Parts: sequence; structure tokens; C-alpha cells
Amino acid sequence: MGDQFIAKAILVVVLVGLMAVLVVPRRGARPLAIRRLTYVALLAAAVAAVVYPAWLTWVAETVGVGRGADLLLYGLILVFISHSIASKSRHAADDRRFTELARAVAIERAEPAEQAGERLVNSAAGESEG
Repeated sequence: MGDQFIAKAILVVVLVGLMAVLVVPRRGARPLAIRRLTYVALLAAAVAAVVYPAWLTWVAETVGVGRGADLLLYGLILVFISHSIASKSRHAADDRRFTELARAVAIERAEPAEQAGERLVNSAAGESEG
């Protein structure tokens, strides 16, 4: 357990951090910059892992995972979870925007109450005559 404690602690901290960053909605330039810097850091780590595979094994052994492939798998799981949470949040935001848009269009195209009442009265009178 001692060797894997560091790896487990890092994974838990990263998961909690992802949850805090991705679940709390934020707008503006700073969150976007943080997201972009995170993507650049992940890309740099991926390139380093491809060019220097022994480095990945060394990092894995240092944090107590054992193999570089296992560390890579844990990293991919974290990226997948963060992408899923971000996609869900974006999808929910899009749904809210589409709902507001549909409401605005419906209100804009709605027939005034007086005209609707007259139309209904006239159509009811036309049916009773026929």
C-alpha cells in the first residue's frame, strides 16, 4: 500500500480538481486560458512519453504505479472523465440556450389574444351555420 499511496493520492486530487473545475460553470478569458494551458501541458507530456518512454516508466515507478503503461492508462481515464463531464456541461448549456430561443421565437410569432379570440369565434360560428 505504501508504494501506491502516492499514485492514489495524486489520482484522487486530480479527480477532485477536475470536478471542481468542470462542474462549476465559469465564463471569461481566464478559464479558457487555463483550459488551453492544460491541453498544451497534456500534449507536451504525451510527446515526451512517445519520445522518451523510459521517462514515463520512471515517473510511474516514482509515484508507485509500477509500469508506464498503467500510468498512461490512468491518465487516459482522467482525460476521458474530464471530457465526459465537460461535454455534459456544454450539452446542458446548449439545451438551455435552445429552450430560451424556442420560447423567444414562439412569443414573437404568437397571434395577439384579440385576433385569436375573434378567429376562434368566427370559426365556431362558421361551423354552427354549416
